[in-house]
Amino acid sequence: MAGYVPPLRDIRFVLEQLVELDGLSKLEAFAHADPETVFGVLEESGRFMADVVGPLNRIGDTAGSTYDGDGQVSTPPGFREAYRQYVDAGWGAVPFPAEFGGGGFPWLVTVAMQEMMTSASMAFSLCPLLTQGAIEALSQYGSPEQQATYLDKMVTGEWTGTMNLTEPQAGSDLGVVRAKAVPADDGTWRITGQKIFITFGEHDLAGNIIHLVLARVPDAPAGTKGISCFIVPKYLVNADGSLGARNDLRCVSIEHKLGIHASPTCVMSYGDGGGATGYLIGEANQGMRYMFTMMNTARLSVGLQGLSIAERSYQDALRYAQERKQGRAIGTPAGESSLIVEHPDVRRMLLTMKAYIEAMRALLYTNAVSVDLAHHHQDPAERQARQELVELLTPISKGWCTDLGVELTSLGVQIFGGMGFVEETGVAQHLRDSRIAPIYEGTNGIQAIDLVMRKLPMRHGGVVADLLAQMESLDPELAAAGPELAGVRAALTSGVSALREATTWLGAKLPAAVRPGHRRLAAGPFGPGRVRAAARRERLRRGLPPGQDRHRPLLRRAAAAAGRRPAPRRHRGRRPALRRRPQQGDPRLMTEWIYFLHPPRDDFAATMTAAEEAVWAEHFQRLQLMLASGQLILAGPTLGTVNTGLCIFDAPDEQAARQVMEEDPVVRGGYARGELRPFRASLLRGRD
Repeated sequence: MAGYVPPLRDIRFVLEQLVELDGLSKLEAFAHADPETVFGVLEESGRFMADVVGPLNRIGDTAGSTYDGDGQVSTPPGFREAYRQYVDAGWGAVPFPAEFGGGGFPWLVTVAMQEMMTSASMAFSLCPLLTQGAIEALSQYGSPEQQATYLDKMVTGEWTGTMNLTEPQAGSDLGVVRAKAVPADDGTWRITGQKIFITFGEHDLAGNIIHLVLARVPDAPAGTKGISCFIVPKYLVNADGSLGARNDLRCVSIEHKLGIHASPTCVMSYGDGGGATGYLIGEANQGMRYMFTMMNTARLSVGLQGLSIAERSYQDALRYAQERKQGRAIGTPAGESSLIVEHPDVRRMLLTMKAYIEAMRALLYTNAVSVDLAHHHQDPAERQARQELVELLTPISKGWCTDLGVELTSLGVQIFGGMGFVEETGVAQHLRDSRIAPIYEGTNGIQAIDLVMRKLPMRHGGVVADLLAQMESLDPELAAAGPELAGVRAALTSGVSALREATTWLGAKLPAAVRPGHRRLAAGPFGPGRVRAAARRERLRRGLPPGQDRHRPLLRRAAAAAGRRPAPRRHRGRRPALRRRPQQGDPRLMTEWIYFLHPPRDDFAATMTAAEEAVWAEHFQRLQLMLASGQLILAGPTLGTVNTGLCIFDAPDEQAARQVMEEDPVVRGGYARGELRPFRASLLRGRD
């Protein structure tokens, strides 16, 4: 099978025409990264990936990494030599700060380089990817001493890094992690426990492996709020920077996987001899926050794997279709065979692959440039807008692109026909390798939950509304282009309309995100008119009579809370069912209460400390539980990530209502003042 060819022309088009690479070089942080320099770097990087890393893809799959039974793991032939060349060339250091020996290039450039490395060999790319995440966590939350000890060699690639998150009983639910950390007399910690699915947890590529391990300290709170993060190196580091004794950790086995055979997926055991030496990163019980800092960029990189593996599969499929003759296409003279690329169905599959690949690259690069602008743009408003876009696009980048990676590599197999099902052609490897991407770094189901429950409600739907408006703003330009782009215009209009309708429907299902009557919501996808329209469509779809709109009670309560008189119910010729007036003491009689939250500072949302942020996160989790139990009726509005407004809930009397308010973490901790008011009396919903 022919080798990988970096798609430099396609990458250059996106960088120049879609994400405006030239604008990044005008920022002070990236003044050295002008387009000419960047394209030179990408050209050399592409050559290295094609010539050095690309040939390892096939042997990595057939030979795989091996475990010798004594805790040692050997990578496939050629991997050590290629990794040494990678380190010597300095490719791993390109995006990191110059103060730690990096090149200080934009993250956008890193993503373009990662695309080519992952296409060349997805298994090889995973070792630098995990190191990148560990560097990011240490550079943001590590102490100066920790940074001086580890970062220089991790940035060069001489030492690699890992993320040790999950355990056999945990899976994606890290709240049940059991690994323990006990303080030692010398200020370090002793780590014990087992971790699974640790990518490159043990290997022979680097002199040391720096594990970042999640564990619980004594008396830690239950769940994710009680998790801390520790540095646990394979070899302890002496004061002069040299390697010391082997730490009390080992790889007990590696997994036998569907794909990425060259990447050792390890089961790691810590503290079999009494406790591995660990060093606490930042504060105790803040480990999840630190991990998620690097998981966001890791999720972008995993989304990139969907693009990269699809690109490699497309190149192989196109090459095969241009060489393989079979059958006779329309118009071919009798007795002659046609190249299969001339058959309409094969062309359809190739064009489908190419179209989705271009769309994925545009999305992922937009996400990447937004990361750069969110950190380095001079205008605070632009930084905020870009950070919001990063948060919105990250679950889409990870979920949509990795799902497409599986679908498109399957099309690649289909184009090969029966030969695609034969391992010797190598195209089946792409499909097998791609299948892990929708699973790790948060399954795509988790990405969907994150998108719907956390990202769509941001700024009352304003973030997604801004994105939709940006898409719709292209229509006048397309209209002015005339008939030539009429098909593109029609497709865009239809797509954006469908996206807006779906977003509105989802928004209508999120009571905490809906506050009709609020001015900022009026034009957004969760505005009152659109919520009512969605409710009417849902009623008609289900064949329910008028007055049965699912969200009408919610709208009426919200209107009353906003000080507006609710519209009267209409029965259109039907007499409403008579209801018995509840008597005092009726156990079904409840009172709806409101409490308002008043944060201590006007700029509280923008100036929260880490401790305050954790308490507000607990507040939101409590609201979700109240909502699920039916006790909470409405919550809103929010300012940034801080709920500053009303919470309407059910309680039997004032004493019980006050207890509900005072048990709110932000009230209990003194992070906000609560103000309680009665709302109205009613029968318990659903029992009248």
